[in-house]
Amino acid sequence: MSASIFQRRQNKLKSELADRGLDGMLITNLTNVRYLSGFTGSAGTCLFTPRGQFFISDGRYREQSKEEVRGFTRYIDTGTHLRIAAENELIPGELKLGFEGDFVSVNQFQQMRELFPTVQWESTSRLVEEIAAVKDPAELEAIKTAVEITDRVFGEVLPRLKAGVTEKEAAIEFALRFRRYGDGEAYPPIVASGPNGALPHAVPTDRPFQKGDFVVIDAAAKYGGYHSDLTRTPVIGEASGKHREIYEIVQAAQQAACDAAKAGMSCKDLDSVTRDYITEHGYDKYYVHSTGHGLGLEIHTIPRLSQKSREVLKENYVVTIEPGIYLPGWGGVRIEDDVVIGKDGCEILNRTTKELMVLG
Repeated sequence: MSASIFQRRQNKLKSELADRGLDGMLITNLTNVRYLSGFTGSAGTCLFTPRGQFFISDGRYREQSKEEVRGFTRYIDTGTHLRIAAENELIPGELKLGFEGDFVSVNQFQQMRELFPTVQWESTSRLVEEIAAVKDPAELEAIKTAVEITDRVFGEVLPRLKAGVTEKEAAIEFALRFRRYGDGEAYPPIVASGPNGALPHAVPTDRPFQKGDFVVIDAAAKYGGYHSDLTRTPVIGEASGKHREIYEIVQAAQQAACDAAKAGMSCKDLDSVTRDYITEHGYDKYYVHSTGHGLGLEIHTIPRLSQKSREVLKENYVVTIEPGIYLPGWGGVRIEDDVVIGKDGCEILNRTTKELMVLG
């Protein structure tokens, strides 16, 4: 990504800090460090003060940070990042600085107060995350590429699935192809057949697929650090009337939410679209999770599409829409797409069919 993209992100954060009456901010969460600076390593801190913008890391990342970090003066040294900041007098005087309260430990906070006794530290929550939730063109392009890879892999692997293939074998096949075409899997693939499909986040086992199994397949690629997320639920061998009934309810609920999603809609209301439809058909107690979540540099970001959410969809949010029904001892169905929220609707990114697939 170009330096101008990171500059725009940094300027948005500084504007938000000014609105909150803060002189700067300490950024320690690595996802947010990457979003603001471009750094992809495992140890880095960003610091905004009236004196400037500083990136702090250790000798392992001297060369990597030189290539990746945009818009920050770099300080590479030994010791904790807070001590490096103190030794180089990066935080002068009596400042009011924000920090990421969701990620700073008690011990870190004590060190912050000991090393910078004149600083007024103010805990913030989701400040960078709310900026990052609205995707810029470069982010949308990365997510769309991840989705394209995901669709390609589903197209290659699904025809290979049949009775006798195990959950683990299928999961490995997905993961290998995600690594071949992109940056790897966005998360460990979920492949859950038969009764295992009643567990929304089942871990693949040695269970072989059997005729009459629904197989919940939740697997996706990552590209440029950005995640996609896709679920399809084929049936092995043949589909009974019960298979078709459950599938059609989930499919209709999912499509209704895709049709309704747009900027300005509350996340709670969008969740209600899927939840009300499934409830009307008598399966409400078997719908055990929310409708979806945001996507980005992490697989689960804001917003959350749930009954407890107070958030409102904004233009260029990328979210999943993924209702499901899970019947203990029998199996489950989940159908999931990634969508870009627009002013008057949403763009469904995935191209893998949502029609009921009978495999093997």
